[in-house]
Order: sequence, then structure tokens, then C-alpha cells
Amino acid sequence: MSTITLKINGAQKSVTIEDPDMPLLYVLRDEFSLHGPRFGCGLGQCGACTVHIDGHAVRSCITPAFSVNGANITTLEGLGTPEKAHPVQAAFIEEQAVQCGYCINGMIMQSAAFLATNPHPTEEQIRAELANNLCRCGTHVRIVAAVQRAAASI
Repeated sequence: MSTITLKINGAQKSVTIEDPDMPLLYVLRDEFSLHGPRFGCGLGQCGACTVHIDGHAVRSCITPAFSVNGANITTLEGLGTPEKAHPVQAAFIEEQAVQCGYCINGMIMQSAAFLATNPHPTEEQIRAELANNLCRCGTHVRIVAAVQRAAASI
């Protein structure tokens, strides 16, 4: 057993982990009741579990929690608040980019990290950035429009 300390959504938190390979996703959901990141494929391929680790979009289902000891982690819950949504969150709402909602955590978290490094992307760059985030509902057109709206507002 090992105790790790993480800064999650601005708050310092510690947790004891029995399995050194336990995915960060399990710690976030099971230990800290954060349900923005979702379990999708469990292989890092769909993006539903995406979080920011030190500002970078990372798949939490394949990231061992022990490997990010001391890291700054932001989940969907910490990106913005209902009172002050992050520009990407606000744009997704304004564009009605959510259908079933399962992929939206990953789409928003990937987009926010992307726009932090490329604030004026082309449509092709947005599509390329989100190509590895899977959505089965077919809201891709609205999702791209939401990212474009967010970029214009940043």
C-alpha cells in the first residue's frame, strides 16, 4: 500500500492505494466521487475518461494513479462552475452539442487543453484534435461548432 497526494481541482488530497497499477480514473470516481471522467473503453481509445494533468489532456483509465503522485489534476468538475463556466463548457451548452452526453467529458477536456495551446484553430485542426474522441450519437457537427465558438470567445 502507498499513499499518494494529488492536487485535484485546486484541493490537495491524499489517498492510500493498494494496487500500484490502479488507474487514476478509479481513484477520481471511487475515492473522490468525481463523475465527470467516465469509464468508456478502458484502453485509452475513446476519450470519455480524459482529465488534465498539469494542463495536458490525459486518458485517466490507462494512467496509473501512482505515476501522477504530486500532480495537478483538473476534472470536468474543476474546469468551471455552473455560475462561471469555462468558455468550452459554455459553448457546448450554447451549441447544444450534447445528445447522450457520454463522450462530452472527453470532448470538453480535450478541447479545453487544445485551445490553451492553439487559441485560433482551423476547423481541420479541431477535427484532427478530436479524432480520437469517440461519439456514437453523431453530434460531431455541433461539437466542432462549439469548439469554434469557444475559440472565438477566448
